[in-house]
Amino acid sequence: MRGIEQIPAIYDAMCAVSEALGLRRWRQWLTGGATGRVLEVGCGTGRNLLLYPPGRFVVAVEPDAVALRAAKKRAGSIPLIRARAEALPFKDGVFDTVVSGLVFCTVPDPRAGLAEIRRVLGADGRLRMLEHVRSTRPWRARLQDFVQPVWTKIAGGCHPNRDTERTVESSGFRILEASRRAQGTLRRFEAVPVSTR
Repeated sequence: MRGIEQIPAIYDAMCAVSEALGLRRWRQWLTGGATGRVLEVGCGTGRNLLLYPPGRFVVAVEPDAVALRAAKKRAGSIPLIRARAEALPFKDGVFDTVVSGLVFCTVPDPRAGLAEIRRVLGADGRLRMLEHVRSTRPWRARLQDFVQPVWTKIAGGCHPNRDTERTVESSGFRILEASRRAQGTLRRFEAVPVSTR
């Protein structure tokens, strides 16, 4: 489903405003703490790709061909692969860190996407996420529910009312409380796979 978030010029303009208002610091946290072999899921137009520390091994995936073309201008030597979060083309346990920034609002099947992330992460791996989520204020959550059908159509599949933290925790991850930050409906956190043994 195409929408304003899949038009690179519009998306980048919206992001530039958000970053000037503080989102850039959160993106720097997201990428700065990524270690070892890093997979970025849903790189979009590649705004995070410029923020990884030099020498970091990063691979990025993105399902949208137009966004991926825009990302190539920022990727440098980072390999870019067209793939969906629900079908990652990698072997089990090959990554040390998976980064996801403002992605899971648009993933059609978030549980399947998180299952794939869990599969490709090593046993000691980390998932680092930055997402906008369902409001904890009841009136605002109801407003998100009200606008969601129209917003999802015009914003290319974005669901503003997803409780992504709860979905992460019910998909085999434990969020590290020391890493959790909230600002309005934005959340950032690091999570680790829960052992099934």
